Amino acid sequence: MDRRDFMKLGIAISATAPLSKIAFAKDPHHTDNMKPSSNIIEHVDEETKSLEELYEEAIIEGGELTVYAGGDTVGQQDGNANAFRKRFPKMKLKMNVDFSKFQDARIDLQLKSNTLAADVAHLQELQNYPRWKNEGVLQPYKPAGFSKVYDKFKDKDGAWVGICVNAFSNLSNVQLAPNPPVDANDYLDPKWKDKIIIDYPNDDDATQFLFMKVIEIYGWEWLEKFLKQNPIFVRGGQEPVDQVYSGQKSVAFGVFGDLEVNNTDKARFIIPKTDPFMAWAQRACMFKQTKHPAAARLYLNWWLSEEQQKHWYQWPVRTDIKPKGGYKPIWEYPNAYLDEFVDTMMDRGLMERFRAQLTQYIGEAQGMPSGGIQGRYPDTGH
Repeated sequence: MDRRDFMKLGIAISATAPLSKIAFAKDPHHTDNMKPSSNIIEHVDEETKSLEELYEEAIIEGGELTVYAGGDTVGQQDGNANAFRKRFPKMKLKMNVDFSKFQDARIDLQLKSNTLAADVAHLQELQNYPRWKNEGVLQPYKPAGFSKVYDKFKDKDGAWVGICVNAFSNLSNVQLAPNPPVDANDYLDPKWKDKIIIDYPNDDDATQFLFMKVIEIYGWEWLEKFLKQNPIFVRGGQEPVDQVYSGQKSVAFGVFGDLEVNNTDKARFIIPKTDPFMAWAQRACMFKQTKHPAAARLYLNWWLSEEQQKHWYQWPVRTDIKPKGGYKPIWEYPNAYLDEFVDTMMDRGLMERFRAQLTQYIGEAQGMPSGGIQGRYPDTGH
């Protein structure tokens, strides 16, 4: 899949002091934004029907499906959407893509007014799924292949399941950066001055988390030196990828890229051996308010199918499918910080404090969101 189809501190410290682990200690009053659930979770078994049987049921239902996906541009999921349409040509799929932080707010507002448009949502904002489960708004479901999904990438009751792994690391243009930066300190080399592009880390939780890990290791002094390289900050992760591929910039820090490359590719995605990169399983769910449950079930089963898991440009979530490009399974990379990212996303106070501190260095995110302003109901503009 082409990369354009993708498609996610408790004390004040000095700018020169290394960031200790104490700075990342979780709030002692933090409770993952949840109270113990009083909802009785119904038991569900893993789906046994074939994709063809589920397809037939979705057609009988009306053949319509609306998906709210996290992403940077309205067309970022076109590759997946078109693959689904090709596989199931009678389905009418509406794929809405926007920043995950906008999608979850949109979904919450629609749920409260009983006007939910999304049949399925898959988002980077991982903290919402336990909350939605606790609120009783999710429809438990275990698609075929659920038992083969890595245990930490799914809810045991089927409230949600990871459908793909996204990772942020280094991307470099093969002609402009034949010896590209790999570790965070490599970006401080004077030869990369004016040649770096990056998504605002205080505008995106995943990029922010990567900065948290780098600063935890190298201190705020690293950020001061990084900023002296005059990196270009933009809103959304797609533009850095596009500019590196086009040769407008040499390197991008904290972005996505293809695991499998060939001699014609113009850019390379590189993960460090020990320095931080970061990854997560994009969680997907259906809702009790879902208007097209048969279509939602088809979509979730398709995502966990072998054909789609092998097609995905980064890591699969299934333990029985090998990653592309000779990579190990993502859970075998301790410097991907899978568990810590989930824990950190759940602690919104920690995220907000660090975001505010980042903003003191780089300023507020400037410019229009790369996905535009879509409103509460993207199909209508309202």
